Amino acid sequence: MEAKASARYIRVTPMKARRVVNLIRGQQANEALAILKFAPQGASEPVFKVLQSAVANARQLADRDGLPFKEEELVVSEAFVDEGPTMKRFQPRAQGRAYRINKRTSHITVIVASPDSEEVR
Repeated sequence: MEAKASARYIRVTPMKARRVVNLIRGQQANEALAILKFAPQGASEPVFKVLQSAVANARQLADRDGLPFKEEELVVSEAFVDEGPTMKRFQPRAQGRAYRINKRTSHITVIVASPDSEEVR
C-alpha cells in the first residue's frame, strides 16, 4: 500500500526545499517527522505538513480497504521537489535602473509506502 501527498505553489525555492527532502528520503515516516520537526531550515515546515498528510492518506486508504494499519512500518519511498512558477518582481536601483527579483515557488510531493508494497515493484 502506498499513499501520496503533494503541496503546490509553496513559496520556498526548490533548491532549499530539496536540501530538506534529501534528509527524509528512505527514512521511516515517524523518524522523518522527528527529523523535520527539529531541522533548522525554513523549508522543513511545509515538507513536515506534506509528510503528515501522506501518512494520514495512508491511514485513510487502509481504513477504506479494511487493511491493518501500522504507522511504524511506513517508509518514505519517494520524495521530490519540482519547480513551480516564478513570480518576477523589480527592485528600484540607483540612476533609474531596476533589478529583477525572482520569487520562486515549489511543488513538494511525498509518497509513503509499507515495506510489502516496495517488494512488489
